[in-house]
Amino acid sequence: MRGRCAAAGGGFGTSGTRGSVTRAAVAGFVRFMAGSAPDRSRTVVGMLAAMPPSPSPRPRRAEPPVRARGDACPGALRLHPAADGHLARVRIPAGDLTVHQARALADAADLLGDGRLSLTSRGNVELRGLPDGCGGRLAGLLHDAGLLPSERHERIRNILASPLAGLDHNTPADVRRWARRLDALLCASDSATALSGRFLFVLDDGRGDVAALGGDVTLIAESGITGATGSGGGALLRVGDDPAALRIAGPDAPRAALAAAETFLAAAAAGGTGAWRVRELPDGHRLSARAVAAALHAAGIEASYVADGAGASYVAEGARESYVAEGARVRAAASGGPAAGYADSSAPGIVEGRDGRRALSVLAPLGRLSVAQWRLLASVAADDGSGELRLTPWRGIVVPGLPAAAAAPRLRELAAAGLVTDPSSPWHRIGACTGRPGCAKSRTDVRADVAEAVEAGTPLPRGVPLPADPAPLPTDAASLPVDAAPLPVHWSGCERRCGHPHGSWIDVLATEAGYRVAVVGPEATPATPTTPKTTPTAPPATPGTPETRPE
Repeated sequence: MRGRCAAAGGGFGTSGTRGSVTRAAVAGFVRFMAGSAPDRSRTVVGMLAAMPPSPSPRPRRAEPPVRARGDACPGALRLHPAADGHLARVRIPAGDLTVHQARALADAADLLGDGRLSLTSRGNVELRGLPDGCGGRLAGLLHDAGLLPSERHERIRNILASPLAGLDHNTPADVRRWARRLDALLCASDSATALSGRFLFVLDDGRGDVAALGGDVTLIAESGITGATGSGGGALLRVGDDPAALRIAGPDAPRAALAAAETFLAAAAAGGTGAWRVRELPDGHRLSARAVAAALHAAGIEASYVADGAGASYVAEGARESYVAEGARVRAAASGGPAAGYADSSAPGIVEGRDGRRALSVLAPLGRLSVAQWRLLASVAADDGSGELRLTPWRGIVVPGLPAAAAAPRLRELAAAGLVTDPSSPWHRIGACTGRPGCAKSRTDVRADVAEAVEAGTPLPRGVPLPADPAPLPTDAASLPVDAAPLPVHWSGCERRCGHPHGSWIDVLATEAGYRVAVVGPEATPATPTTPKTTPTAPPATPGTPETRPE
């Protein structure tokens, strides 16, 4: 590690752990990463099955925050000054991009930025290293590509949807049609412009992969829609952390989601605290499913109340359901039978579709791609795919529609270009903030430290003490307990922990005394360590620079 954080190691804590999220699980992950490649390949599917995170409930605090100003989230038109130039965040609703749009983003990064594109945990794209005075030219590139349908709404088009909806064998409803309709409704709504740039819509296709990612308004598809042309079925609508839900007809889902957001705006105005998100509403003004039901009724949308537990089960059990499905896939593969359950939407590899076509799922190491890697993905989509790309909340890209014969050669080509194409990659499930030199608040060059650790065969800083004699992990991937699966690891250069995962994760935090490692559970707020009062290695943030938290 560089600068003040050069002393490797630091204490190992389990602050905020829950259930079986234990030191043994972390130790197992480290042993796994340090093992040989053949050892990893034997157990990779079970040990690195990328479970969707657990819910991220509102942190326990005496009072909700009081927002004295609007949020400072960057956008495509509101650029954020950073240590390495200006930053633009381009919203990509549901992560859907045409090849033309993808190439326009590559042009913007190449001509105006630092030659790289960053993927966020909401499936958006960030461009960094932008010079002063480039806003007009950037806006023109995005307009021409259809990425700015409404300038007034560009920061509130935060729509996250299941990346594999409509693609895999046992595909549930294609909620992505709902996402396109919701985006159109948002861009046509005057009242929606009052939403914060952090307000999030989540559309889950029923497999539970994104329902746990902290949506303010969440739609969960129920059985009835089959494939991209289906028109029946319904949805459960949830708001914030309310475990209750509303059952609505599928065609009403986008309109109901917008109505729920407008109901939040009314509650936020009445609460008087300037809440940006549903979880920030003060006592006496909390938003509930019952309150939204009244608003839907007034809008002519039929909704039935579903008591506590039904709607929440998709969220609370989302990780477990996905892991069980992955275990079934392992057993099916071992027996030579067909795949069971849904494909793991966060794991890299080849996804088999019902029509004989294939989708390629790849991850960007630490969420960043070069323009050359991005253009290669666009070329694969144009030449062999369906002409589209889908960005995922796991900082990945899905390229749908390839013929079976082209899938494996193309995946090898993407692997040769430096993208993560196999769950056994040491870069799988490791994330990091921007770090220095891009962020003035960071204490160190976090990404260089991560690369050094990965090259050494560990996801953690060297010298971190681990518990003695941790419980052994099963070698049978199909029987590996859910809670024993390795947790995501996130490295942060300061206490803001920008871009950290939801749910349980391993927190690697740079302090003045070195890296500190702890396990964070879904019900805990990461602890802020006490550090010596010495001169920080990083310069202070530029005076007057608005606070912003990268996704």
